[in-house]
Amino acid sequence: MLGARGTIGYIAPEVFSRNYGGVSHKSDVYSYGMMVLEMAGAKKIVEPEATQSSENYFPDRIYEQVVVNVSTNSNDLMIEEEEETTRKMFLVGFWCIQTNPADRPRMSKVVEMLEGSVQSIPIPPKPVLFTPTLPTSAPEFSSYEIENSIISAATVI
Repeated sequence: MLGARGTIGYIAPEVFSRNYGGVSHKSDVYSYGMMVLEMAGAKKIVEPEATQSSENYFPDRIYEQVVVNVSTNSNDLMIEEEEETTRKMFLVGFWCIQTNPADRPRMSKVVEMLEGSVQSIPIPPKPVLFTPTLPTSAPEFSSYEIENSIISAATVI
């Protein structure tokens, strides 16, 4: 994919690194999930004094609060239905931003989860940013074998 564009924070990991897999419709699911998290109020929870870029990955910072059902809104007057809708949005958002594209739901499933009850949505795994390793097709050599081949080549020259 040439000339990938998008808003920082909404771009799926596979768009900027092939280590995560190829770009597909699941990349749009990721972006949608980040938007849903922000709409649910996730950005408001991020502490402005966070200095590390990993501290600014807001899904990581709010996951525990949502999973243990801590209220994410300081307004105690929030009615139960609004609280349930907000929790549902967080759970769906977390499913959509799974690092592995294969773990993200299809958009039809996202719609189904948003229209259903919050109790029917399983708790998603905690989304994390990491660099996956892809299997290489080249044969693997030990550092001893590589070192010996370099020494052998140097002595021949």
